[in-house]
Amino acid sequence: MSLFKVLTDSPGIVSVELRPPRAELDASAGMDAWIDTYHSVTGLVRDSMPVFLTDSAVGAREENNLRHLVINLGSDVPRDRVVPFLTSKHTMEFCLNYAERAWHEGFSSLVVLGGDKSVGAPRCVEHAWQLREAIHAHVPELTLGGWANPHANAETQAGFLSDSRFYGEFFLTQVVSHHDRAKVDAFLNAAAKRHVTQPGIFGVFYYRSANVKTLETLKQFLPVPTEGLITEFAEGATPEDVCAATIRGLRASGVKHIYVSNLPVRRARQTLADILARV
Repeated sequence: MSLFKVLTDSPGIVSVELRPPRAELDASAGMDAWIDTYHSVTGLVRDSMPVFLTDSAVGAREENNLRHLVINLGSDVPRDRVVPFLTSKHTMEFCLNYAERAWHEGFSSLVVLGGDKSVGAPRCVEHAWQLREAIHAHVPELTLGGWANPHANAETQAGFLSDSRFYGEFFLTQVVSHHDRAKVDAFLNAAAKRHVTQPGIFGVFYYRSANVKTLETLKQFLPVPTEGLITEFAEGATPEDVCAATIRGLRASGVKHIYVSNLPVRRARQTLADILARV
């Protein structure tokens, strides 16, 4: 069953976002990292969990996610539930070939993003919708996901999603927290007023500690509720408790679909189970 059908038919799913190994790892370390990634992906998919694999997340050069998925996923792993990310920080030729190969290898969905302008290679287009438009024309069978940011102006973000040029059947959001409920509610209200019909998957970050230095580094790439996290961890909350609190908060706001980011790759399946047991 394709991801889009799961999103439209299910009352609510929890999925996972994983990062491929960094490209600069030596051969041995890279192989070990991909073995860990393979085991996590196959285990989660067999648990009926959709899995997203990023493309140069936070500006770091990562191994080609599609190439390794094709090499390492067995024929018994349903590829409909594995969704690679593709940013526009490649040539247009690379992006169209990537989309074509994804479809021919059995992947029915892609998440197509612009990519961080401040780091890494330049974009091949100014806006992600332009790349989604090109992919739709080149491989119309693929269902494509876009991006929204509940931390930005809610009306503007809802306008992007409702625009006929969005060229996406679903969308993911920037990570949010239970400390951001007001922003989430404003975004949901704006989307309802704009009659946004695409299903959305809201991001949840697995914070492993309240280490101030780590949180300050993360702030370069995503919104971090530093004060709230420091308080929760100081009161004895575990990383699983904090993550579960965000999922409960999103559910209370009416969010149906969620993806969890930053899980430890080797223990992703068990860590997610521990989180959901608290939800």
